[in-house]
Amino acid sequence: MIKHSYDWKTRREGNAFLALEDGSVLTGHSVGAPIDKEGEVVFNTGMAGYQEILSDPSYAGQFVTMTYPEIGNYGVNVEDMESRQLFLNGFIMHEHNEPSNWRQSESLSSFLKSNKVPAIAGLDTRALTTKIRTVGTLKGYLHCSPEKLSPEEGIAKARAWCGLDNQDYAVKVTCKEAYQWDLDGSKTKVWNMPELPKAELKIVAYDFGIKWNILRMLRLHGMEVTVVPAQTSAAEVLKLKPDGVFLSNGPADPAAVSYAIKASKELVGKVPVMGICLGHQILSLACGADRFRLKFGHHGCNHPVKNLETGAVEITSQNHNFAVDIKSIPSCLEVTHINLNDNTVEGVKHKKEPMFAVQYHPEAAPGPNDPKYLFEQFRKMMQR
Repeated sequence: MIKHSYDWKTRREGNAFLALEDGSVLTGHSVGAPIDKEGEVVFNTGMAGYQEILSDPSYAGQFVTMTYPEIGNYGVNVEDMESRQLFLNGFIMHEHNEPSNWRQSESLSSFLKSNKVPAIAGLDTRALTTKIRTVGTLKGYLHCSPEKLSPEEGIAKARAWCGLDNQDYAVKVTCKEAYQWDLDGSKTKVWNMPELPKAELKIVAYDFGIKWNILRMLRLHGMEVTVVPAQTSAAEVLKLKPDGVFLSNGPADPAAVSYAIKASKELVGKVPVMGICLGHQILSLACGADRFRLKFGHHGCNHPVKNLETGAVEITSQNHNFAVDIKSIPSCLEVTHINLNDNTVEGVKHKKEPMFAVQYHPEAAPGPNDPKYLFEQFRKMMQR
């Protein structure tokens, strides 16, 4: 039997609300940190994996709305984290439940409170998702503190927030200094992981908000990984004499990460390069392409992508609000993958140099395993 984390009196009265820039206000009750935050409201269609979603740094600056109605059932644990902390601005759900699972270490509510993330439950997430799909991504203000605030004041605060366009959030989530990932295998060999192969290739991974499962996949494919901060120059990377360079996922607008675009221009052609998500966008912009904002973004575990080289259709995990404009693809790049929902660019490769990138997440966590072959593709590209 599902146990709800609130009494019905609390739910009826409500002690929190979400105010949107379009003047809408949705009332619920606070189940996270008792603080207020502004953020960009998006929705995620995943039916499970809320802890991995919460700990994905790509959600920095955003309020994540879960479309699946029952959240919190299996709690949280250390093994399922995807980064060192939570970076999202808030969490929105329909029903928050008390956990019952043998792997749990604490409840979702206590986890959100200890990480200072406000969260609201008890509102109509179906209506909110429909609104975002209709009018597009909205700026919002999440009021969960005990201080008095009128809905009108919340709407004004949502409208006054600068939003994520032209904002560099990679610098907010990146590591402070370079480090080597898990040479002893203690972090990689988590839940049901196979034996680690010998690390025969040395790569440098740019941390724009990198997920730990990306690092696990790289290590599981025989790579010794040195992770470097987002603003590391190409010259510093090349001094390490890597066999390859990896550009990670990350939050917000790729056009604002000008230092990474500059470094990528200097790296392509000198060393094999692979990019994922924000890394895909940075590499594309470095080669001369442009980006645009999607109406409501791609956030979920079930996005169909067609591999144009093989004809195969992959079900993919995605998390991005910007995409590479297919009309701006320069002559040096070839589109390799297309989203079958909206025909947006999901992958590119360089026609002359050893470089490729994909918009989606082959490491999943959460999500399907269809695209994991891309890590093997990166390994073979470096070996050649």
